[in-house]
Formats: sequence, structure tokens, C-alpha cells
Amino acid sequence: MTCQLFALSFDANQPLRLAEFWSGVLRRDLADDPQGAVALLPSDDTGFRIRFLPTERPKVGQNRAHFDLTSTSLADQQQTVARALELGARHIDVGQRPDEGHVVLADPEGNEFCVIEPGNNFLADCGFIGALSCDGTQEVGYFWSEALGWPLVWDQDQETAIQSPRGGPKITWGGPPLMPVTGKQRLHLDLAPPANGDQQAEVDRLLSLGAKRIDIGQGDVSWVVMADPDGNEFCVLTPR
Repeated sequence: MTCQLFALSFDANQPLRLAEFWSGVLRRDLADDPQGAVALLPSDDTGFRIRFLPTERPKVGQNRAHFDLTSTSLADQQQTVARALELGARHIDVGQRPDEGHVVLADPEGNEFCVIEPGNNFLADCGFIGALSCDGTQEVGYFWSEALGWPLVWDQDQETAIQSPRGGPKITWGGPPLMPVTGKQRLHLDLAPPANGDQQAEVDRLLSLGAKRIDIGQGDVSWVVMADPDGNEFCVLTPR
């Protein structure tokens, strides 16, 4: 068995404040989490935790990953945008064209996300979190497909996407050119080995797929910090 996507983790200057924002937007329950973090629990077995980890570092540059939230109608899209703005989001410009139907926002700490217009067939079967949309190469899409055991659901023009066999959000990569990495990234994936599995065996498997171990100053911790072929950090946790 392959590892599972346990969580998407945000570095946050105010973890509870940011968790409360996303709890309000996504209508998910808050829960305590190890290492002084706060988490939002998945609403069903197709999702993953969203964790907010304390950091003193300010956000620098645009994130390489963001949420695409879906809408069932124009009124629904407007309601999601209004709810997010009321909770502390703001409109931002990341180069989107005026004729594009999605709305680009930033959360209270500047993390970008999009509220997608209705009628997007690609995200129609994905739920409210339609996708974790990433800046990344075709190679990294292939890597994560093998790493998680999720099949490719899109592979054209160097753009790739994967989705759990159980359904839920897709993870997409838009192809080159890539945004530069400016220090430690604000978002990363946390992977959990199979129950009663072997953390080191999973690390070795990921290394064979093209990952590498990295040091971001984590010190003596129980998890292993790695980077995918595009240099994006992720963590392999101890078996749960």
C-alpha cells in the first residue's frame, strides 16, 4: 500500500485566526492538532485535514499552490465571495484577465485562492474544494500520482491532474514555467504511511520515485522532510 495524503499544512503567523477564517469559508469543524497546530477536519472520507502550523516568518511572494472552490450558480459564487470577504479575505490581482469568470482572493495572511464560476465541468465531481491547483511540471504530476497511488485524470500539454480513487478534490499542475521558490514554502503536504507501516520504507520508495531528503532547520523530529522533483517540500509522518 502507498502512503496517504493526511493533510495540507499552512504555515501561519496566527494559526487560530487563519483556521477560523477557513473554517468559516469551508464550513468545517476545528480540531486540536499536534505541534501547537490547529486543524480543520475533512467532511467525508474523500478529503484531508487542513493544518495551520505556527511560524514567525512573513509570507513572501505568491504561493505555488492554492485552492479552487466550486460554485453551483452565479448566486452561489457571489455568496462564497461575500462570505470570504466578511471573514477577512480581500480581492487581489495575480494577472487574471477581466473576462475570466473566476474570482481571485487572498485569505487574511495573503494566501491566494479562487472561487470558480459555475459550469466548470473539470471540477464538477469534486465537491466544494474542487482542486488544489499547483504550479508544477508534468514530471511532478507523474511523481505524485505514483507517490499517492492516485490515477492521472488529466495529462495534456504538460498539464497534469490526479484524483483519489474515492473522489474528492483534484490536485492539478499547470506546467512550466514555474514560479521561483523564495525560501521555505507556505504550504506543504503531509503524508502518512499505511497503518502499521514502515516510515523508512516509505521514504526509500519516495526517493526511488525522484524525491530527495532536505534540511529546512527542522532539527530532531519524528517526521522526515523531503522535496518533490520540483523542489516543493513535503513531510512523511510516523505511522498512525
